[in-house]
Amino acid sequence: MDYIIQLAILIAIASLIFGISAWKLFTKLGEPAYKAFIPGINYATVAKNCGKPRWWAILAYIPIIGPIMMTVFNVLLIQKFGKKSVVDTILAIILPFIYVAFVNYNAKSTVETKETEFFLPGEKPKKRKESLLGALTFAAVFATCIHTYIIQPFGIPTGSMERTLLVGDFLFVNKWAYGYRLPMRPVALPFFQGTIMDIGKPGNPKDDPKSYIESIKLPYSRIPVGNKISRRDIVVFNYPQDSVHSSFDRADPYVKRCAAVAGDILEFKAGRLFINNKPEEKLGDQEIQHAYTVISQEPLDINGLYDRFGFLSVMDASGNSSYQYIFSGLTPGIANEIKNLPGVASVKEYLDTPGVPALSYKKIADSSGRPEKDDSGNTLYSKNLDVSSSIFPINKPWNPDYYGPIQVPKKGDVVNLTADNFYLYRWIISRYEGHTLEQKDGKFFIDSKPATTYTVQYDYYMMIGDNRDASLDSRFFGFVPETHIMGKPMFTWMSLQGAFPDANSSYQAPFKVRWDRMFKATNTGEVNKTSYWWIAAIVLLLFFFWEQVMKLFKKNTKK
Repeated sequence: MDYIIQLAILIAIASLIFGISAWKLFTKLGEPAYKAFIPGINYATVAKNCGKPRWWAILAYIPIIGPIMMTVFNVLLIQKFGKKSVVDTILAIILPFIYVAFVNYNAKSTVETKETEFFLPGEKPKKRKESLLGALTFAAVFATCIHTYIIQPFGIPTGSMERTLLVGDFLFVNKWAYGYRLPMRPVALPFFQGTIMDIGKPGNPKDDPKSYIESIKLPYSRIPVGNKISRRDIVVFNYPQDSVHSSFDRADPYVKRCAAVAGDILEFKAGRLFINNKPEEKLGDQEIQHAYTVISQEPLDINGLYDRFGFLSVMDASGNSSYQYIFSGLTPGIANEIKNLPGVASVKEYLDTPGVPALSYKKIADSSGRPEKDDSGNTLYSKNLDVSSSIFPINKPWNPDYYGPIQVPKKGDVVNLTADNFYLYRWIISRYEGHTLEQKDGKFFIDSKPATTYTVQYDYYMMIGDNRDASLDSRFFGFVPETHIMGKPMFTWMSLQGAFPDANSSYQAPFKVRWDRMFKATNTGEVNKTSYWWIAAIVLLLFFFWEQVMKLFKKNTKK
């Protein structure tokens, strides 16, 4: 309800601004001036006077799509008054209400009787081809609608889910799988997640321009359709510890497997995952990997190993009389095969030391954002912890291989606030659930009021990568709140080996197209995955033969 109320307020404000900018133009069109101020009526009136479908007005009040359609109406309106040049159109786009107001208060503005040429599909123009501007606008609106409200493409740039999802897989994500999260930043550029990056320019991402207007925001709300998240689901969510965006719906998208749901107890023992004191249950297509140290009497043929076993990430390679390699992303079966290769002396799983916390420190950066190095080329670090890359919570002697036990919070849990669990719940209270939290002289204050307990407002999850020793996951960034859930992968529509460089490996995979993975389901647990090639065939047929199909349909209807 809060979402609807605040959206209505934004619509009212936008309509007021439009009315102030355009009321005189309405009177010159022969319409009452008050219509320029009434939401829905204003744009429907513009559409009617410009010979366009009145239902277009509905699109002007849909988040993300709305600003595009409001711009369309501004262009239509000024065209009705003879402002049809490229410069006029550009000014109406980049200075929407300002330029309309300029035309509105210009005494020389007069109505043209000729119908405006700007139109979108659906209005049945007579004997003339669709305008380029109209076609492009329709394509932008349609694609934005699909991207924002139905499915969103997503690429896999890292190996944290390897052998289940590969580096270079491109997925379609179903945004309704766990209930649709309504847009929280309604004024934004289509297709951009968070920032408009300056490609090739080093520096802090915080300095990149945002793709949305931060000050215009709506509260979190979700349409409750779809299923609840289950253990072992592969889930796409916004990174909880994103420091670039205060708008969590604009934080970077991550994809991991849900290891534990609200109320579960999660624990790692010697790199093995336990849920509620039981070993994890694996799906048919799930391949869990770990890091291994390989010692060989001669250099290994990395190219040959990659061709034979697929993903390899060489974290370290050194040697003189013997050669040592540290691989992430090896299954026990692949590790055993490497052990049997000629010249390989030993293969041993790489495990962290029990009781030693995994803590990371911030890199010292220069003014351009690049890490500073000493005379030997080693990266310099400060004494300040990098919280997002340190074990969660930071006051526990845990590491990725020996982690927990930790209980995942669920909605309605009442937790006692203590010095020991302060770091466990501080992000929940202060970041995810919107309160202020302070600790003074051993006492806790929530929203400036003394507190000894706290009631959790949302369900939380622990998201873990299948490639256990090469995954930045909940062991580092903590619980993932339900508010951050984006959706569930549907299928892989493209798979390109070598599309993304591996920052942790000294070896880069050769480029090739993985035809066998394209249009295959990604989240079913099946070993032999369902193929969706038929969807691709239908889309291609519609794209190339739509006009012929419509002509055939019209002939049949006449009969």
